[in-house]
Amino acid sequence: MVDVSAKAETARVALAEASLRVQAGTLAQIFDGGLAKGDALAVARVAGIQAAKRCAELIPLCHPLPLNRVSIDFEPLPPDRVLITAECRVTGRTGVEMEALTAASIAALTLYDMCKAVDRGMAIENVRLLRKEGGKSGLWQREEAS
Repeated sequence: MVDVSAKAETARVALAEASLRVQAGTLAQIFDGGLAKGDALAVARVAGIQAAKRCAELIPLCHPLPLNRVSIDFEPLPPDRVLITAECRVTGRTGVEMEALTAASIAALTLYDMCKAVDRGMAIENVRLLRKEGGKSGLWQREEAS
């Protein structure tokens, strides 16, 4: 692990996204709550939050961080896509990019799992960091951020 003990503690924020491409009927079932497994958005939200909190257990050499906030949002993009955004906040010596990326990825995987019985052709796409702020490098934002 990188030694961050000499770094100053600062407020840090990271925003990441992933998208899940589905059939139009699946998109409706996700947002109308019509899936046999239950409320896919609620389950995926909790899974994403748990994943952010356990990031250091999943990715070698990540620092365990005392997260202040994790939020997961879902937006339907008709006709065939769910946009998943994950924001993580911490006051610490290292950034929360990996936590946000992990949260978005696991939320997408959870939606996939909740829908696989009705849509076998789904695809998880565009897992990427949109913005990070805090620390010595300040603000970074993806130019074509959605």
